[in-house]
Amino acid sequence: MEKDAKWNPEDDDRMIDAAYSDLLDGYLASNHRKKVEIIERAYRFARQAHQGVRRRSGEPYIMHPLAVAKIVSREIGLGSTSICAALLHDVVEDTDYTVEDIEQNFGPKIAQLVEGLTKISGGIFGDKASAQAENFRKLLLTMSEDIRVVLIKMADRLHNMRTLGSMAPNKRYKIAGETLYIYAPLAHRLGLFAIKTELEDLSFKHEHPEIYHDIEEKIRQTQARRSAVYSDFSAPIKEKLDGLGIQYEATARVKSIYSIYRKMENKHVPFEEVYDLYAMRIIFECDDQSKEKAICWSIYSAITDLYQLHPARTRDWIVTPKANGYQALHLTVMGPDGNWIEVQIRSRRMDEIAEKGFAAHWRYKIGEGDEESELNAWLKTIKDILDNPEPSAIDFLSTLKLNLFSSEIVVFTPKGEVMTLPAGATVLDLAFQLHSDIGLHTIAGKVNHKLVPLQHELKSGDQVEVLTSKTQMPRAEWEKFLVTAKGRTRLRKGIRALRQPMIVRGNEILVKWLADNELPESNLVMTKLQGIFHVDNRDELCYQLGADEIVLGDYLVKTLRHAAQGGAAKKRGMLSKIFTAARKATFGGGKTDDPGAAPNTTTPPEAVNPKQIYVLSSTEGEANFVLAPCCNPIPGDEVLGFITDDGRVEIHAVDCPQAQVLKAGFGTRIVATRWADVAQEFTAHVHIEGIDRRGILQELTQLISSHMGIDMRKLEIEASGEVFHCDLWVRVGDADVVEALCRHTTEINGVTSAARIH
Repeated sequence: MEKDAKWNPEDDDRMIDAAYSDLLDGYLASNHRKKVEIIERAYRFARQAHQGVRRRSGEPYIMHPLAVAKIVSREIGLGSTSICAALLHDVVEDTDYTVEDIEQNFGPKIAQLVEGLTKISGGIFGDKASAQAENFRKLLLTMSEDIRVVLIKMADRLHNMRTLGSMAPNKRYKIAGETLYIYAPLAHRLGLFAIKTELEDLSFKHEHPEIYHDIEEKIRQTQARRSAVYSDFSAPIKEKLDGLGIQYEATARVKSIYSIYRKMENKHVPFEEVYDLYAMRIIFECDDQSKEKAICWSIYSAITDLYQLHPARTRDWIVTPKANGYQALHLTVMGPDGNWIEVQIRSRRMDEIAEKGFAAHWRYKIGEGDEESELNAWLKTIKDILDNPEPSAIDFLSTLKLNLFSSEIVVFTPKGEVMTLPAGATVLDLAFQLHSDIGLHTIAGKVNHKLVPLQHELKSGDQVEVLTSKTQMPRAEWEKFLVTAKGRTRLRKGIRALRQPMIVRGNEILVKWLADNELPESNLVMTKLQGIFHVDNRDELCYQLGADEIVLGDYLVKTLRHAAQGGAAKKRGMLSKIFTAARKATFGGGKTDDPGAAPNTTTPPEAVNPKQIYVLSSTEGEANFVLAPCCNPIPGDEVLGFITDDGRVEIHAVDCPQAQVLKAGFGTRIVATRWADVAQEFTAHVHIEGIDRRGILQELTQLISSHMGIDMRKLEIEASGEVFHCDLWVRVGDADVVEALCRHTTEINGVTSAARIH
């Protein structure tokens, strides 16, 4: 917090008044009904309520609500009610005013929005996993009441991300992590493409500042060449469209920095080999919505007359919009430089919906349209999940994430009803989408009139009939056939309902046996029992007891009594159990087969302050950190620390999938780190590809062992036709050595690529 002496009150007033004038100018330029008086009152009320309070950056606090209101108005396109709610969104939480005060001054609708925003304050996540899941449930429940609450919350998060630089490093990791894990997918699902893209880029910028600025600089350096290629490509198209008399705007849309990075990582290619850096976007003017489809296809025809079409990369989202309402016609053609270029064709209406999502639907709504029903269908899915939350908070968040950020397919029922599902969905997913009872009794499916098993993966355009039988009972192993959150939730609920009578009977047996033997019904005793019978939880233990699959004998009493008496030092809190379950469920445990992994420390760790940068060091095999087996980071990698239950610091690569979960779910235990003196070697995995020839393996091993002096631990090589693939595990001191190895390897004749695998 900055001292007030640094800030001149007159400067403050000028800055605040300028920000409010800017907000008002944008609102007056919109096509909403002009309700300036109520906005003026909300602004005055909020300014007085936050008087004298400053943000961490030092600026007056009222600048934050003004910025959020501006995003709500200009970038999402909402009207006066939402602008007022944005201006007042922190008043109830941070001042002595109540929701009743808001209602008295501004009416019930604005008060309802402010109350909804207050309920989900502090971000989706708090300090405890159970509280995080509960806050997220509140956030999603407000969608069905008034989706504007979530849209304003998106604006709040976007401004917080834009001003994240003033936060401590560990807080930046936490906020960026939960933004990338939940908020960006939620923005995508709501159709807020521009906000989703910016949230991803800002999260990436704070997690990988050096890589971000490197890609940003390379985009800037290649701008001139890209502009020349685009000009050559677009000129004939513009000439053709001008001849057709179409009113349009054509632009080159550069891929976001985060998208470029993901492509580099997924394809293991450098920036120079990301060829689809930009797409051409054509936005045409059309006052008559019924003519949009014809104009889209006439533009498509004009482009394909000029350039060679990629037949497998045409996407028609006009007839069947995406579940978030997105409509456009995409095609990919061969450009003059020999690279494929995507062209996106949209009307002005489609473009506004693509950028502003469901907020724009209200402006263009004609009756009860498809977009609105799609939104309602998705909200119904969310409510199904909320009615049956997962036992583990992290499982709950992961289940929701399945339906937040997925590519989609469209299939048809025998009656021609259109169903939208995530890519990879199966017959069983569709069955649960139709109804719980159908899913629980599915035996098979008919896809395009051919009989298929219930795990058959569906493709866009399939006609699907679900076959059921009253004698069919659901099984736990079906879960691996499901990709939708709704399917998994409904399957688990159905199995629980079938097993409940046995669980109740087993619980009665367990409670009576413990009482008869004077044993406490404690976590330690239950954990010991679960371990003895190899079950994951109490319900499973009770089910097996109730089904007479296991029996509690006298031989257990001594073991359990000893556990109850001597286990106090081993007692773990609820957070520990949730985290352990989440790791196991999400990442399959935490063991590693790597014989060269860094040794754990044997001395008790010192207390770690998460607000300070933790310095990573090791001497003579003793390290003050533990390497996470999921991503195997090495010195030189961008890493963060996670304070484990025993107080040690576990190191993860910043973009490790497990780190994403930890940042989103356990932000208070994240610590910023810095590599120092690490006197040990680590195992790194390198993947090499190339054209096979005699002697190439000998050259490869000679380079690694003799010329570079690197110790090889494992080598796997396979040739198929003229191409070879090689996986290599080596012992190195830091990431620079691996980078040098990859660089020198690609200099060998025939090697086309070499990249480290994390």
